[in-house]
Amino acid sequence: MPQIVPFEPLHLDGVVQLCAAEGWSSWTHENAARAFAAPGVIVVVAVEDGDVLGVAELLTDGHVMAYLALLVVAKRARGRGIGRALIDELFDRSALQRMDLLSEQGSIPFYESMPHKTKPGYRLYRNGS
Repeated sequence: MPQIVPFEPLHLDGVVQLCAAEGWSSWTHENAARAFAAPGVIVVVAVEDGDVLGVAELLTDGHVMAYLALLVVAKRARGRGIGRALIDELFDRSALQRMDLLSEQGSIPFYESMPHKTKPGYRLYRNGS
């Protein structure tokens, strides 16, 4: 099992590569570095032999609300418990009891395997784009 550690700038290339492999072009080096340094953000990575295998980002007020904004595990490393370990680490670091998220259709079985409540969700866009 890889180590789950706090994000550091040396992990940035690996994080951007993971996001690019999913087709998430908004996760550039600049955007990720700024997002991860913002107030109320907790980011952890899964690292094995210097290779970033996963990343998770939590946005939180630190008291009540938390939103899992990013979770990605390298395709070659899925099914090893890395995603669950990243989420567990975010729960430990935030000390909160719940987190909200939006999911891609293919990730639903993963999230449904955890204790959860299903609630409708929406992603709003500026100017309908």
